[in-house]
Amino acid sequence: MLVLDNITRRFGDRLALDDVSLSVPDGRMVGFVGANGAGKTTTMRIALGVLAADSGTVTFRGQVPDLALRRRFGYMPEERGLYPKGRLLEQLVFLARLHGVDRGVAAKRGQDLLDRLGLGERANDKLESLSLGNQQRVQVAASLVHDPELLVLDEPFSGLDPLAVDAMADLLREKTAAGVGVLFSSHQLDLVDRLCDDLVILHAGRVVAAGEPEKLRRERGGSRYELVTDADLDWVRDVAGVRLAERREHGVVLELLDTHADLDQKILAEAVRRGPVRSFAPLLPTLSELFQEVSR
Repeated sequence: MLVLDNITRRFGDRLALDDVSLSVPDGRMVGFVGANGAGKTTTMRIALGVLAADSGTVTFRGQVPDLALRRRFGYMPEERGLYPKGRLLEQLVFLARLHGVDRGVAAKRGQDLLDRLGLGERANDKLESLSLGNQQRVQVAASLVHDPELLVLDEPFSGLDPLAVDAMADLLREKTAAGVGVLFSSHQLDLVDRLCDDLVILHAGRVVAAGEPEKLRRERGGSRYELVTDADLDWVRDVAGVRLAERREHGVVLELLDTHADLDQKILAEAVRRGPVRSFAPLLPTLSELFQEVSR
């Protein structure tokens, strides 16, 4: 498990990270989201030892990472860091060798990754000959070629087409199934919602929400309910502490202004008295709504 504990970092007079704590358990995928300038990249660079924290600690499986331990990490920066005139497979082999991988093993892994990402036939092409999206695929392969025990990926899905996104998602799921912890940032909240086991939301250098997405939704939801019934629903306007938020074809969305008065049970009982109820359930916020709420 990667653990960042009470990390603070300043750049001059600007406080970039303010007491940031988060963890990336082995075998789990952690989505790291926040607006531009929130501090995600700075956090990742401190986790990897690229930057030093002003205060706080970073540990991996109980140890403070040294160079040997960091060789077991995989990192994909948001800015492409490969050589434009280098050939794809040669670069992957070179990077794997820097992590101590045998040349033959590195070549096989590199070719396998290029095959998985749809670039197998272009292994001997120069990077600059590829589209920006395909260059991003190679950057993904570079972070994986040494078979890391921890992956830290900064905007890995940026610029990828839907097929490449699916291929990347499959690779990450395989890694977590094998016990690798994955921390990835993304502005594509639908992908974060689809992939991550845990979520960390950063706002202005502080963690404002962290945990399993469904649990966070339930904690932040509970005031909006959907009532579906064929019976007349005009009566809900007269219920104290309830606002009619939206009318739908076979029901309504209600906002409970007082969540401590058993209003949900009273509404359900009254609806059942008036006719068959198809469903009555809380409407949990989407990840986008949750993000907007905690980032205000």
